[in-house]
Amino acid sequence: MNIQFDNSYAKLPDSFYKKMNPLPVESPDLIKFNDSLANELGIRDIDLKSSETIGVLAGNNIPEGAEPLAMAYAGHQFGGFSHQLGDGRANLLGEVIGKDGVRYDLQLKGSGRTVFSRGGDGRSALGPVLREYLVSEAMVKLGVPTTRALAVVTTGEEVARMSLVPGGILTRISKGFVRVGTFEYFSARQDSQAIKKLADYEIERHYPEAKHAENPYAEFLTQVVDRQAQLIAQWMHVGFIHGVMNTDNMSIAGETIDYGPCAFMDEFEFNRVYSSIDHQARYAYNKQPTIGQWNLVRLAEALLPLLSEEGDTDKAVQVAQNILNGYAALYKKYWLTGMRGKLGLIDKMDGDEELALQLLETMENNHADFTLTFFYLSDLDGLESPKDETFNALFSNLNKSKDWLTLWRKRLVEESSEDGARQKEMRAVNPVYIPRNHQIEAAIRAAEDNNDFSVFHELHEVLQNPYENQDGKDLYMLPPKPEEVVQQTFCGT
Repeated sequence: MNIQFDNSYAKLPDSFYKKMNPLPVESPDLIKFNDSLANELGIRDIDLKSSETIGVLAGNNIPEGAEPLAMAYAGHQFGGFSHQLGDGRANLLGEVIGKDGVRYDLQLKGSGRTVFSRGGDGRSALGPVLREYLVSEAMVKLGVPTTRALAVVTTGEEVARMSLVPGGILTRISKGFVRVGTFEYFSARQDSQAIKKLADYEIERHYPEAKHAENPYAEFLTQVVDRQAQLIAQWMHVGFIHGVMNTDNMSIAGETIDYGPCAFMDEFEFNRVYSSIDHQARYAYNKQPTIGQWNLVRLAEALLPLLSEEGDTDKAVQVAQNILNGYAALYKKYWLTGMRGKLGLIDKMDGDEELALQLLETMENNHADFTLTFFYLSDLDGLESPKDETFNALFSNLNKSKDWLTLWRKRLVEESSEDGARQKEMRAVNPVYIPRNHQIEAAIRAAEDNNDFSVFHELHEVLQNPYENQDGKDLYMLPPKPEEVVQQTFCGT
């Protein structure tokens, strides 16, 4: 496997990372390799049957040009600050320049203990690795910025969680693994020079237009705020719950990162929580936008030494506040734009926000499935028709859903598009297939319990085309039966 590394993070000072190799595993075996992603990255000469190739994906072989390291960072976890976290079970092998000219990080997750492991074993169970592969690659097809999955291997070893389970390693790709917590790491150490060096690195790599601003660091913060507002709005549009929005899990590059106890909603509920470790519902679905802003405040605090050329703290705080105060309006703009698309509305009119919220409230009060509600809505005409029955059947009180449809159709009268054109546009943003929790769990159980990866592979294939009905795949669009409902999702550690 020929990987043309072009590393830049490894050239930063030693305080940014600890150089160390992954720890070898006993007998790795390849489960899934993302050929199309490898092609986009310019990775060539791939022999998937070669023990050398599999060894690279397992951390047993270090490819030429790689400079393995574990990144240092801190973070606020459920509101409490930890001054040192870091890659406790991951190794950044290096960076490649994709065919699109973009620099990508190539990282092994579950590759063994590092200096940042904090008592952990540095490994991952197979289940969370399969979950991240399925969900991250599904997010790509849903149009949501995300880290990506290049490969999954089993390790031939067991890891101790609630029981002994098979181990796995994920090769994942990102535009960058620097987090809000990376800036907090140096802020906690009052290392202003390191903060500046890190900010300069991120500006050069992800926000080069900020270099030409009057205050490059203020413009950098402004653009990060904008990108995070847009990302979280996209989560909300597809019913995604991250589950652990700690500052060490917020990417400066604006990608969804660290799929731990994440989940997509079935039955809609504003304050839905799946994560087994989110005991206070801090990261519930409807709290994600405000938590995003809370995390960005932490980033702004770390950047304060750079926000005023005169070193005036009061002025720096004012600059930061002015930027952060714009977050709510940005988020609302992105959310409402997306919701208009999901409702088939092109023109911007007063009352659109209320119409969208009324639908969500009706869904919650009547136990409607999030994804199917919007999918079936995409098929409805501007006038009442027999197709309404499928939509209304999702709601426990049909009169409530009919009342909302009356309001929606009244609003459609104000639109200029015909039913066919509107329905086509709605189907392009309202998926029929999402990575439903019970289906992911079925794939994990088959793999971990029976060494059967067929369930995983078939689910992955369905999720690669989420907006089109696929013959014979109706089962994948259905919500769980009562006995299939997944109440909690778990972190890989």
